[in-house]
Amino acid sequence: MFVRGTSETDRMAKTTPTIARATAQNEGDFSSLDWGLFVGVSLIWGSSFLLIAEALEGLTPGMVTLGRVGLGAVTLLVLRAISTGLPKIEPQDRKTIVLLSVLWVGVPFTLFPLAQEHINSAVTGLLNGATPVFAGVVSALLVKVAPKGIQLAGIAIGFLGIVLISLGSTGGGNATEVRGVLMVLAATVCYGFALNIAAPIQAKYGAIVTMSSVLTLATLWVLPLGLRNLGDNEWSAVPILAVVFLGAVGTGAAYWIMSTLVGRVGAIRASFITYLIPVVSLVLGVSIRGDEVRFLAIIGAVLTIAGAFLASRRRRA
Repeated sequence: MFVRGTSETDRMAKTTPTIARATAQNEGDFSSLDWGLFVGVSLIWGSSFLLIAEALEGLTPGMVTLGRVGLGAVTLLVLRAISTGLPKIEPQDRKTIVLLSVLWVGVPFTLFPLAQEHINSAVTGLLNGATPVFAGVVSALLVKVAPKGIQLAGIAIGFLGIVLISLGSTGGGNATEVRGVLMVLAATVCYGFALNIAAPIQAKYGAIVTMSSVLTLATLWVLPLGLRNLGDNEWSAVPILAVVFLGAVGTGAAYWIMSTLVGRVGAIRASFITYLIPVVSLVLGVSIRGDEVRFLAIIGAVLTIAGAFLASRRRRA
């Protein structure tokens, strides 16, 4: 086994951020605070598709994206400014931050409002549940290790769920619905790449530093789209409030909450919120906006969540 020299070991210990070395504060059962953070961020991210739908009632898709990304960036930059001891992005990692600003924010955050002009918020949330499945596939492609056993079964079940959701959401063969479904699937594929690329960066710098940098750059990328057709926006209260909450809370503060939760219970247990987000989006979309979701799509959502859970299990040695 190769062992680093003493000087190299000391250097790595000094330069590796504390967040990468820290263990979870709570290795046991969730405390009431842990549950509060867990449920809170699940509700916030699960409601994002409902908020997008409400914002689109008066604003253009480009303005929804710009407001969401820009307000999220401002929120995290404020949190970053008032925090102490946070690391700065090193030159060798800046290209990765630029790439993440495109794959993690710029493209998917643009596609979701465009997609929701063709499909409802509940279906969008269900399709978004495929993110862990795509993340598993991309991980296998990047690491060059084929999934086996329970992971392979999870990916297969997850893809079957995606097919059923897609068929259930485009049962009438409506071209505009097909377009919306394809946009959401493209966004989740972007997420699959971004999550794998972001993992070491977030471990090194933490969520606040990483996402504030990513969102700031992404604001520049989506600015032209947001300013396009500026006169088509109707500046009424509900769409504006929806974008403000979506950006400041759903895209900004939520990452701070998630970062806190990861520090308390660990990344693996915190990541289980992924399986609640489609459920929250379904309940809110159906109960508040009266979204129609076909039974086949619900069956697909159950399979997708189950497949995502299995695909995310640790590979046995």
